[in-house]
Amino acid sequence: MIDIKKFSKIILLSSLISVTANAEIIKPLDVKPYRTGLLISGLALATTAYGVTSWWGDSSSQFRVRHEGWFGEDSPNGGADKLGHGFSFYLSTRLLSKGFQWAGHDSRKAAQLAGLTSAALSIGVEIMDGFTNQYGFSPEDVAMNLLGIGAGVFLESHPKLDRLFDIRVQYWPSDDARRLNDYDPVADYSGQTYLLVTKASGIPMLNKNKYLRYLEFDFGYGTRGYQPTDGTGTQPKERNIYYGISVNISQLLNDTILKSNTTTRKITNSVLEYVQVPGTALLFKHSL
Repeated sequence: MIDIKKFSKIILLSSLISVTANAEIIKPLDVKPYRTGLLISGLALATTAYGVTSWWGDSSSQFRVRHEGWFGEDSPNGGADKLGHGFSFYLSTRLLSKGFQWAGHDSRKAAQLAGLTSAALSIGVEIMDGFTNQYGFSPEDVAMNLLGIGAGVFLESHPKLDRLFDIRVQYWPSDDARRLNDYDPVADYSGQTYLLVTKASGIPMLNKNKYLRYLEFDFGYGTRGYQPTDGTGTQPKERNIYYGISVNISQLLNDTILKSNTTTRKITNSVLEYVQVPGTALLFKHSL
């Protein structure tokens, strides 16, 4: 088992040495490929280090494919984990795109590089999962990963649609998580709700209205009673489609206390683009 703290220190020290040694020979024209390579190699190294210490401890010499199903009642987590996969790689693609823009690429090229990097990473992780006894290679996970990546590239490449749509996750600890005092927003699928949000502020006619511009229309999916007890807890299993309205908190803050284009505003807008704050949406459910 690798000591992740020592491993991280070695990586950091090696990086500092490398940067110092090459600082004098890096010319302005070399910045873009240098930063691009740094992003890709850093992400691959970090993912590998985390995977070795957290996911791939029970490795096997035999490659195994595991079909988990999709959104059926008897599938793991009712399909919420599949949306979790899609959202995770959607988020990584969006953030990586910003990283490649920092490296010097234009927005469209940055989105393409982010998509390719995320796709390679997702397939690599699943292949490694295939050599473990616990997970196995999941074609469903790969499909949802690529779907999330595609959504990320699409919205990064179409700013007008990005102003109209958000893909968010809302988390509130599930009944069983609170009962067991097991608070894990990543693994507590029964506390997650995934939403496709249409923002009135992205529609010119509605954006002109000083009240309607803060309105959002939500459509989503979530399960209850699956994790962290895998259906054996007090909460019955549910698979729900959600629909309703919410308040555009980001727009509201921009028009009031965050009027100036500060770092705080940028960070707040970025977080609220992917996170639905509990209590800001009126959602109705239709159980499947």
